[in-house]
Amino acid sequence: MARRKKEPKSVHRENIAAAASALFMEKGITATSMNDIAKAAGYSKATLYVYFENKEEIIGFLVLDSMKRLYSYITSALEQQEETKARYDMICRGLVLYQEEFPFYFRLVLDKINMDFENQDYLPEEKETYQVGEEINEKIKDFLVSGMKKGDLRDDIKIMPAIFQFWGMLSGLIQLAANKEEYIEKTIHLSKSQFLEYGFDMLYHSIEKEGMK
Repeated sequence: MARRKKEPKSVHRENIAAAASALFMEKGITATSMNDIAKAAGYSKATLYVYFENKEEIIGFLVLDSMKRLYSYITSALEQQEETKARYDMICRGLVLYQEEFPFYFRLVLDKINMDFENQDYLPEEKETYQVGEEINEKIKDFLVSGMKKGDLRDDIKIMPAIFQFWGMLSGLIQLAANKEEYIEKTIHLSKSQFLEYGFDMLYHSIEKEGMK
């Protein structure tokens, strides 16, 4: 325990958050107590409260981490390609990989994000999470604007509504494929990857400029 005391606070917070994430996936957030998290992380309950005031703060920490990871995936996807369709394909692949590697985080990203920062009743992580989310939206905005300027995407796209619809449709499709993989294979006779590829192509054609198909 002496070694632990010498470790930076950030290390302790990451250890606790990792244990909490595993429990949340296994039992659900509501059914997981702070005592459960302390035991799983190897801390006393009193020590746990030194690093996190409550379960909500741990969730805030995890949501922020999930948004940072998503930002990294999106940025990497967009930087690897120059052509509009290839960039779109990379975004889709990045999101699928993100969901497969971090299914709990993927669900967290889809949850409601606090936008009320006029008062002091919010966690520092919540404001940073909102800011990272705005940076992700800017990346998608740049992708759409670039595609429109190149003549690959429709020039009547309303950017902000399109960004949110883009996220809603892609994330919903990916989550559906993850939840219903066995059903899709048995009834539609498509593998998960085939189902997603078909769906991704349909979504792209909805924003593609006429005559580009």
